[in-house]
Amino acid sequence: MTTNFSSHLLQRAVDEMSCLPGIGRKTALRLVLHLLRQDSLVTSTLCEALSVLRNEVKYCNVCHNISDTDVCEICSNPKRDASLLCVVENIQDVMAVESTGLYRGLYHVLGGVISPMDGIGPSNLHIQSLVERVMAGGTKEVILALSPTMEGDTTNYFIYKRISQAQQLAQSSVDEQSASIMPKITIIARGVAQNDELQHTDEATLGRAFAGRTPFSI
Repeated sequence: MTTNFSSHLLQRAVDEMSCLPGIGRKTALRLVLHLLRQDSLVTSTLCEALSVLRNEVKYCNVCHNISDTDVCEICSNPKRDASLLCVVENIQDVMAVESTGLYRGLYHVLGGVISPMDGIGPSNLHIQSLVERVMAGGTKEVILALSPTMEGDTTNYFIYKRISQAQQLAQSSVDEQSASIMPKITIIARGVAQNDELQHTDEATLGRAFAGRTPFSI
């Protein structure tokens, strides 16, 4: 879309707004004009909220979920079942699972999935910290809740192998306690359509997928 802006300030604001994902220039122009029509306090409040978010937001030291504190509210909640660990791709997936109201365990946010085409390898994700959490003990079940895509399945397989290898290494050592902590590894039922992203799955389907999870196998 070609637009002849009467103001360079307006053009700059539209240019910046259109950089956001899913926001084209027509939508960006509509949003900017909407903000101009509002009281200046509205715009100031929005700018302040974004500035505070960018400068003060944290990521949980345990699960890597977005948080206001070093340890998020989910990880620090004593009412959550610490024996269940749900592995998800991103923060949106945590929100999607929480919206079902059917899961009361903990999470581990990978920060993506293995995708060589996009230059994302295992070292770019929070996989090592996941293995360390599992090997620390206390986890009875690891739920692989990644989107049912080729990249998600590849990541599931890699995680399964890493945890299995860590368990075998523990079994070969003299530390019998470490050798007995291998949890059950399950995968959510494929009520989630193939190639669909978890965060875009409706709550009922996602809830059934969690209820019908099955042991992960290769």
